Amino acid sequence: MTPLLTSAYLAPIRYYARLYAAQQVVIETHEHYVKQTYRNRCLIAGPNGVQALTVPIEKPAFGKAAMRDIRISDHGNWRHLHWNALQSNYERSPFFDYYADDLRPFYEKRIDFLLDFNEGLQHTILDQLDLTPEILHTETYLTTPEAHMTDLREAITPKVSWTEDTDFCAVPYYQVFAQKHGFIADLSIIDLLFNMGPEARLILKRSLRK
Repeated sequence: MTPLLTSAYLAPIRYYARLYAAQQVVIETHEHYVKQTYRNRCLIAGPNGVQALTVPIEKPAFGKAAMRDIRISDHGNWRHLHWNALQSNYERSPFFDYYADDLRPFYEKRIDFLLDFNEGLQHTILDQLDLTPEILHTETYLTTPEAHMTDLREAITPKVSWTEDTDFCAVPYYQVFAQKHGFIADLSIIDLLFNMGPEARLILKRSLRK
């Protein structure tokens, strides 16, 4: 089956587990943008527990807007804040220095559209994981997904706990702050990558029950 997913900012591990397992993935780009989702938010681990990083967006001029038309706002110096959070939280992780140079440019240059920003990061992370699924984009909004698709657009969201995902199994791995907070499941793929490096692929492989 082909996963049908939303665009996501440094998506969680259960999202990337689907990318690991699939030969082809479809990203929905014609849906109306939805607030408080992984489209512009990721969850990382910090000294005080889970920390959310949110990319600010410009309010659409005329009500709702399609995801492909959502522009990133420059409000609040967010690029500096996000990179500083990644650096301060993960600089003691085993693989931060190994991957940092490939990721830092996304926080040093302006990218106008959220979809382009997410896709650029995703492409970089897939390269780092040595994953090569074919990534397609919808040409219109898919009210009814095609028969060969598994619709995960509303399943992988902060409002739906990973414990409700019957196909996903949270596989514990080393985390910098585990001694303080215990293992935290289904954080951003960046947490897995910085902590486990090349072994991240093994965690993704073991994370799906089928």
